[in-house]
Amino acid sequence: MKLILSPSTDPAFNLALEQYVFDHMDRSQEYFMLWQNKNTIVIGKNQNAFAEVHHKIAREKGITVVRRLSGGGAVYHDLGNINFTFILDAKNATQLDLHLFCQPIVELLQSLGVPAELNGRNDITIEGKKFSGNSQYLKQGRIMHHGTLMFASDLSVVADVLNVSSDKFHSKATKSVKSRVTNIAPYLTSPLSLEQFKALIIKHIMKTDQAEPYVFSAQDLAMIQKIKEERYDTYAWNYGYSPSCDIVKKRYFDQCGMVEIHMNCSDGLIQDLVFFGDFFSLKSPEILAKMLIGAPLEQQALTKILKNVQISDFFHNMNQDIFLSYLLESE
Repeated sequence: MKLILSPSTDPAFNLALEQYVFDHMDRSQEYFMLWQNKNTIVIGKNQNAFAEVHHKIAREKGITVVRRLSGGGAVYHDLGNINFTFILDAKNATQLDLHLFCQPIVELLQSLGVPAELNGRNDITIEGKKFSGNSQYLKQGRIMHHGTLMFASDLSVVADVLNVSSDKFHSKATKSVKSRVTNIAPYLTSPLSLEQFKALIIKHIMKTDQAEPYVFSAQDLAMIQKIKEERYDTYAWNYGYSPSCDIVKKRYFDQCGMVEIHMNCSDGLIQDLVFFGDFFSLKSPEILAKMLIGAPLEQQALTKILKNVQISDFFHNMNQDIFLSYLLESE
């Protein structure tokens, strides 16, 4: 496994770096990457940037918003947070398996006396409080898994800047984002600096304390910069297309996540359709939306169109019956 340590704390650069490793570097190799971002919100590929972030607060605090390639929910990064990424061939994998890549992190933390455990779809928690959100991107037999590790982040900023829907949480005793998240540092049995913690992560994953990081060439860096400028620096990618719709639905589904539908209909036909949410997907929901444009908003017609479509490819852990019921229901 090759070790990659990002030379930058620019979130757009780091997401471009991930994509460069995924798309362009030798796929016979496996890669482990550690990186940090200065203050930013990273949203999932399928999310509505306008709905997920308190933009006035973000502007006041100098927090940027960047969209990643993978699904899942919005996460806050600052220099008290460490991000990790695994990139490797998925071999015969056709489904997302987030726990597989989280387990080594849990094992390391438990060896340091931290009572970490896997929880829910994609979280690692301590005493029920989240400190790590994880997501995956699967394409052409290649998998990218990335996660956050809140070591000493400013939790008050997380609470202020993220707009978390109450539908996502069922506990009436839970009052704020801050009460649901935590940092790793307070739970360590022996204090560690962030740099010492990073060194332990590298040693644990690479199985040596002598791992040498990959050195990027000038050509590598030029290609990464090109990806950054063409995608992650652009308004079109980070904020995306959101039509003015007359039907808007939003619901949280267990084991799937939040699914938001924006739809325009005329004469009983779907004229415009966009899906947002923190769900995971193997295929872009834009593909599904295009299948349904022009279709009657009616059970029999939609069932026929979707006869050979695997809905779980677009909304992980959702089946066709649940999807159609949600699409057709009146708000």
